[in-house]
Amino acid sequence: MKNMKKSSLIILVVLAVLLFVVLPLTGSNYILNICTLMCLYLAMSQMWNLLGGYAGMLSLGMQAFIGIGGYTLTILSVNYGVNIFVSILIGAVICAVFGLAVSPAIFKMSGVYFAIGTWIIAEALNIFFSNWKFVGYAQDWSINSVFNMSYKQLYYTALVIAVIATLIVYSLLRTKTGLALMAIRDSASAAETMGVELYKTKLKCYVIACFMMGLIGGAQYMQTAFINPDTGFSINWTIAMTFAVIIGGLGTMEGPIVGSIIYVVIVQIMYSYTGMSNIVLGIIAIVVILLAPDGIMGTLYKKTGFQLLSPRRSIPKE
Repeated sequence: MKNMKKSSLIILVVLAVLLFVVLPLTGSNYILNICTLMCLYLAMSQMWNLLGGYAGMLSLGMQAFIGIGGYTLTILSVNYGVNIFVSILIGAVICAVFGLAVSPAIFKMSGVYFAIGTWIIAEALNIFFSNWKFVGYAQDWSINSVFNMSYKQLYYTALVIAVIATLIVYSLLRTKTGLALMAIRDSASAAETMGVELYKTKLKCYVIACFMMGLIGGAQYMQTAFINPDTGFSINWTIAMTFAVIIGGLGTMEGPIVGSIIYVVIVQIMYSYTGMSNIVLGIIAIVVILLAPDGIMGTLYKKTGFQLLSPRRSIPKE
């Protein structure tokens, strides 16, 4: 029975992926653009959920890596003619190195102090890039290196990154590191008593998230083809991730998927009403928190036991 259920879930996941793969064959450019945004926000939300939902590291500064990834794509591809995808990968590596560099400072903080610390780093980067001659100070960059890319290319790039982000989280959580992360989230002191290396475990998780955020940031600015410090390091990126995860379900694999779809749909509906989308998103978030504090998928799991992508792993037999 258990194997049958597992097989059914695998088939469902494969069918969903195939649907997204063949979408460009029938979808309009508008639909492709919407689905591209869904994939990018899904990937962002999975990384934020990995940190906040499974490791207990609530960050308000992941936009720092979106900006670094976007600027690396821009400078390398526009100024130096580096291949777009190579530029994105280099940006991801730079983000991982930067995350490694700032980790000794921010890992000394926890809870709300960790959240504020990460946000301050992102704001500091915004100021730094706005006054950095190498990137043209606060000038608006038109990323003309991506102008020849089709909607299909942008969509498939975003889809691949979304699948990679989901698989990374799923695979990581089913390892000893994943178990250690969840133990740290529940009680850091208890986890340390049981032999979990707090710093090493959190660092591994944080660097992975930073690398992926850099990759996502590059792909995001392939899609927008425009960047400046205020947009690249905007707190709105974190607001979007946080909303998607809270609505979908913090600490669930499916939550970021459901939440990202809802977020993009609402933003598109409210596109013509400048300034109103955040109000609507805020109201929806409050309603969901009051009626379903575990989010849509978290509440569904508690009431029905439904879980499409379980991070639990079987204990190996001796």
